[in-house]
Order: sequence, then C-alpha cells, then structure tokens
Amino acid sequence: MRMLAAGPECVEVISCLALMAMLAVAALAADAAGADAPKAAGWTAPRALVESLTKRGSDAIYDEANVPAYTLPEALRMADDTPVADADAWRGRRAEVLRLFETEMYGRAPGRPEKMTFKVFDEARDALQGKAVRKQVSIFLTGDEAGPRLDLLLYLPAGAKGRVPVFLLLNFNGNHTVHADPAIRLATQVVRNGDKVVENRAPEASRGKDSAAFPVETILARGYALATIYYGDIDPDFDDGFKNGVHPLFDKPGDRPADAWGSIAAWAWGLGRGLDYLETDPAVDAKRVAVLGHSRLGKTSLWAGAADERFAMVISNDSGCGGAALSRRRCGEAVERINKSFPHWFCGNFKKYNAKEGDLPIDQHLLVALMAPRPVYVASADEDLWADPRGEFLAAKGADPVYRLLGTEGLPADDMPPLDTPVMGAIGYHVRRGGHALSEYDWLRYIDFADKHFGKP
Repeated sequence: MRMLAAGPECVEVISCLALMAMLAVAALAADAAGADAPKAAGWTAPRALVESLTKRGSDAIYDEANVPAYTLPEALRMADDTPVADADAWRGRRAEVLRLFETEMYGRAPGRPEKMTFKVFDEARDALQGKAVRKQVSIFLTGDEAGPRLDLLLYLPAGAKGRVPVFLLLNFNGNHTVHADPAIRLATQVVRNGDKVVENRAPEASRGKDSAAFPVETILARGYALATIYYGDIDPDFDDGFKNGVHPLFDKPGDRPADAWGSIAAWAWGLGRGLDYLETDPAVDAKRVAVLGHSRLGKTSLWAGAADERFAMVISNDSGCGGAALSRRRCGEAVERINKSFPHWFCGNFKKYNAKEGDLPIDQHLLVALMAPRPVYVASADEDLWADPRGEFLAAKGADPVYRLLGTEGLPADDMPPLDTPVMGAIGYHVRRGGHALSEYDWLRYIDFADKHFGKP
C-alpha cells in the first residue's frame, strides 16, 4: 500500500487486475487485524490511586488482588433451594428477598400516615425568568399544621403540554441550597452541637450552594420536572437514639427491636410521602417518577425503589456500601466500618454481619433485582474507590438474570465499560471521570435513560 501512496507514477505501472488483487488482499488483512485487535479496555481502578490509598495503612481493601473469595446468593433460587423459573415464581422470590432486606439490613418502616395532608404554600408560574412553574408544598405527616412536616420543592417546565415526568430526590442541606431562587423557604436544620441537639434556621448565604448537583435549567429544558425534599426534615443525620425526626411518631415506647427502621429506611419512607403528593398534582405524571439519590441518599433511593413499586425508575449515584456495591467484596467502605461510623443508618440486625459479610443471606445484586422489571441505573466514579465502582457494576450485572427472566434486555455489558461509556438496557451503568459527586455528566445520562424508557417529554 505504500507503493500506491508514493505517487501516480507507481500506479501507472500496475495493471488494473494486479491493483484489484492488491486491494483485495489488503482488505482481508484489515479484516483479520480488526478481528484480532483488542477491544477498548474496560475500566480498572487507577493504579497510582490504589497504591496511594493502600499505603495509608487502613484495613480497607482497594486492590483487586486482595478481594476475598466469595459466593453470592442466587437471585433465581428460593431459600428452600427451589429454582425460580418464571415471572410468577419471581414474585415469591421477590417477597422473600424484600423481607430479608427489611429484617437484616434497613429495618421495617410504617406505611402511609392515615391523617397526612398537603398544603401548597407557594406557586409561581413565571419562576426562573419564565422557564419554570415553582411550587412549594408542606406535607403534614399527622395532619396537624403545628406538627412535623416535610417541605417539597417542585419545579415544572413552563408551558408543558400534559402531565410531566419527574425526578424526585432528597437533598443534603435544605431546598434553598438546590437553587439560588430567593423564594425558596429556608430550611430549619437540626444539628448536634456537642451533647446538645439544636435547631437553627439555615443562613441566607447558603442559598444555591449545592446548585452544581442540581442543574435545574437543564432538567427543565429536557422536559422533566424536579422535586426535592431536605433529608433532615425526615430524620437528622446523626445518632441520637432516634429521638428526633419521624421515628418517634411511629415507634412504640421502649426498646427498639433489632429490625426497627434506621435512618436510610426513614429517608426512603419520606420519598414515598413525596410521591404521595405527586400523585395528587394534576401537572405531574405520577406513573413516570424516577427516584434518584447520591451517596448515602443513593442507598436511600435504591431502598425506596425496592420497597415502593410505584417508583417507575430508580437511580443510584455513587451509593457504595449498603447501596449498590456488593458487601462480600469488602472493597473500600465495608460493613463493619459503615456500622461503626453511622450506627443509625441501618437496623440493629445489620451489625451481626460486621466482618462477617459471607453470613448475609442477601447481597446488593438482590437489592438491584428488586426493581425488576422497572428500569434501574447504577453509576460510579473513577476516583471514588471508597464506593467500590467494580462492586457496583457487579451488583448491577448480578441482577441481570432476573431482568432477562422477566423479558427485558437486562444490562447489555459482559464486562465493565470504559470510562465515560454508558451502557443502557433495562439496567443502565456508567463509570465516569472524577470523584464522589453528583455531576452534570451524571444527570445528562439519567435524562437520556429516562428518554429511553419514558419516551421524550
């Protein structure tokens, strides 16, 4: 082929027949080379980062060479060893798995409060320079307006025709931090100050401080609504013996049982109350609500979607241990570490499995499988080894047989995809560049995934 590239004088001395023969040989060679060429390499943890984290001397595992051998509980086999061969049998297996997660990990939560009421206290049809309709809604959990409430912030795209699909998620610091919109009510934050628990009105200066994680205008421009609740309205995120937040409203006096709901179950329960309101709003398509969460709130979105099948789509962003990552791998944050650092997140029974992950009757691939056949998306970040990206992918892949049994395409990837290369079946997955965050890249992939399964708004 170099001779052909040398100039027209070379071509002149070659007959047409010889030229055709040469091109045919070149084409065959190219085909053979393409067949033998390695495919784009899938993700592996950055070696320098693995070595750096390992040298810190903690007992956390970051190197794949140190991952213990493990066997996962079979998704399609009942506890009595009966195979699960069809959709009807899966419903029985699903109920069995759901009970195990309730009793051994997250805890049992109550249902919808009988006297709960809603009150729209703010509605503006020209919010965000005319791009949005803004609503703020108080959810009074006991019906008493002087009692405990959750504030839901809802942005709908202005001029939408018909009911709008919604992304529903909790936020870490108050609705007012999601956007600098001055009309958003400041949150009251319950915090621990030494041995005291105090309530403070969030400072005015904190408006919009978390807006990078909530690209509101982008979401609206794609035809979706955004609804959010401050997770501290549901339960403050510290260990106080469950004296604050929603637990005292429903827990019986006395010692809490070992399967009583922890904070993650409470936050997930609060997402269900947000969905209760959305079902009443005529502007919202409550059949197309995607529940989404990041980090500990990604654990929460997964449990919310598992426990409440009204959620049409479930999205986990960097949720790690107790979320999408397989517990048995013990990579990054492990069960013992999470239970010691955050003793209020899970139920008491979960502490039985500190450093004994192999004794768990469940693992997180079964949590992902509880969404089936509804679409579920699991996402990781390249530098977030604490959340074990490979373990998150393997949990998504471990749910694939259930999705395929139920007639969906499951997760269309045999191995971890390369960086920034999303795969989207009924199960979606990506690992992106960067660290532990909910980024605009993540949001754009979730909107694409919603377009795929909900249809473009």
